[in-house]
Amino acid sequence: MKSVHFGAGNIGRGFIGKLLSDAHVEVTFADVDDQIIDQLNTLHTYNVKVVGSDCQTEVVSSVNAINSNSDDLIDLIGETNLITTAVGPNVLAIIAKKIAQGLALRFEANNDEPLNIIACENMIRGTSYIKKEVYKHLDEKYHEKMDRLVGFVDSAVDRIVPPSEAANDPLEVTVESFSEWIVDEQQFKGEIPAIDGMQKTDDLMAFIERKLFTLNTGHIMTAYLGALAGHKTVKEAIDDDVIRTQVRQAMQESGEVLIKRYGFDRELHNAYIEKIIGRFANPYLHDEIDRVGRQPIRKLGENDRLVKPLLGTIEYGTDNTMLLKGIAAAFKYTNSDDPQALELQTSLESIGFLATLAKYTGLAPTSKEALEIERLFTAMQ
Repeated sequence: MKSVHFGAGNIGRGFIGKLLSDAHVEVTFADVDDQIIDQLNTLHTYNVKVVGSDCQTEVVSSVNAINSNSDDLIDLIGETNLITTAVGPNVLAIIAKKIAQGLALRFEANNDEPLNIIACENMIRGTSYIKKEVYKHLDEKYHEKMDRLVGFVDSAVDRIVPPSEAANDPLEVTVESFSEWIVDEQQFKGEIPAIDGMQKTDDLMAFIERKLFTLNTGHIMTAYLGALAGHKTVKEAIDDDVIRTQVRQAMQESGEVLIKRYGFDRELHNAYIEKIIGRFANPYLHDEIDRVGRQPIRKLGENDRLVKPLLGTIEYGTDNTMLLKGIAAAFKYTNSDDPQALELQTSLESIGFLATLAKYTGLAPTSKEALEIERLFTAMQ
């Protein structure tokens, strides 16, 4: 089985690329980093440091790489069985054109083998998004074949992959031992590939929101509250008893929405929360707060990890005390190397807090939640 994986960064190599290779899938990474491409094509192997209760190094082998801008990639898409991505939500629209070109070549060659595409991003239904983008670039005469032969499979992914500290080996990746890759089994075309670590479900949204409302909400709460307290890493922040208590409360508030919406078992979900807190405290993961906290505008969006669970608490009339504090802390986050953090601070200075809150979160500036977030923001040091 052949696959093309867009994104040869740490997540691509350490998570999806590794799972595919472990399942004996022939993996070709598509990327724009010539140094990474050259090294992968020279060595065809790299190390993944897997850290949990202990630390062990596993070897990924028999991989190749290609430049995402190369015409050879179009030929490769024409004959592959699986396309996956780990490029970040903002890049999906860019690679959609190349995928469309590959599909056109595939259909012209009368290749009627099913092809499945899975976007593995921190994005709700990212594959459905890229499907729309591919349609824009694909001639209408191919649409019937795409509908019949190409599966666009939404997924939920969960694995902490901090920057590697192996300065002498740019290919080495560090990942936590925990990983979760859940796919919508109803969206595949043809036979679903057997890949260890890829879990199938017919209720993907429940798992998407469980991950978003728990791992992502807890992670960003830890980062923004940790930044306020002067911590530099996620572990430092979660080891702070005050922050740990607040993060747990925020995840319980978002968890109450999940319990009411999807019928999750309360005891099991609380155990899931404790497991995630334990992951944040992993002594082998040097995960900097600025990596987790970056792009605050995206993370304050109404469909993202802070505001979406807050809207759920409003819908069900449940407690949201700590989620409100987390949103206030997001507006306190500063990072001179992050354009979104700079834009947010500029907006606060130019139009004030409530207008900025409404602009980036969609919350009505006269709502009681907005007024409470403003009060918390003003009180924060």
